[in-house]
Amino acid sequence: MTDFAAWTRACQTRIEGVLAAHLPPAHIAPARLHEAMRYAVLDGGKRVRPLLAFAAGEFTGADVEQVQHAAAAVELIHAYSLVHDDMPTMDNDTLRRGKPTVHVEFDEATALLVGDALQSLAFDILAAQPLTADANTQLKMLQLLAQAAGSRGMAGGQAIDLASVGKPLDLTELEFMHIHKTGALIRASVLLGAQCGLLSAATAGALDHYAKCIGLAFQVVDDVLDAEASSATLGKTAGKDAANNKPTYVSLLGVARARELAQELRADAHATLAQAGASADRLRQLADFVVERAF
Repeated sequence: MTDFAAWTRACQTRIEGVLAAHLPPAHIAPARLHEAMRYAVLDGGKRVRPLLAFAAGEFTGADVEQVQHAAAAVELIHAYSLVHDDMPTMDNDTLRRGKPTVHVEFDEATALLVGDALQSLAFDILAAQPLTADANTQLKMLQLLAQAAGSRGMAGGQAIDLASVGKPLDLTELEFMHIHKTGALIRASVLLGAQCGLLSAATAGALDHYAKCIGLAFQVVDDVLDAEASSATLGKTAGKDAANNKPTYVSLLGVARARELAQELRADAHATLAQAGASADRLRQLADFVVERAF
């Protein structure tokens, strides 16, 4: 098995090429919209969600040529959410992945359309590409991503987040918000990658629990980074949560306890895969990566 760093680079290179191929060329009309779509997606980000899809695909013996399209679809949903979240009507941010946000580089109307178009493209890819031999499974994959992106997933979590500004939330309420806002798409990444291979009900249950742990750990780490890291390190504006009086794991628990919680979630993710064997090693490594990127 190649080392984790080499595997990560190989997957990131692969998904960059797949995304570039799926995105419309910048010279095709409407050229400004297509240029902005490519600006929003390419040349940035750690590609954590595609990495999770690739790792889950390895675990279930999936063909990487099929997994790469599911991974691209999830990443396009993620990219669209960032474009919309950064807009003045949401978080009003000016920096993303070390460069101006889409509404700053282009304009607000273009940014809105970029998000709309990226979301549509994600479902186009899931519907058009052969991801599995079973058509019913592929339909379920479409449904899974739709639910993860919608009011019972990411969009719903964002709505709760916006409604919670300036309000105290307890740990259960905060967890509920982030299971939807951040966790739903991370869960979809794992399950979509896994469904490209042979996935039993028992394995699906274990992967679902693993993904929920990783999704929450990812958000806990993000909250710690927002509180402690610089904008240069993050590639986005640091300290925005505190400045906007948003409830976070850091504001509720403090930095030290938030770090402990991330480690507990990592341990829970590892425990879920304890009986899985070597085929789950990439998933284990990604659990470590999600938590250790902050510390």
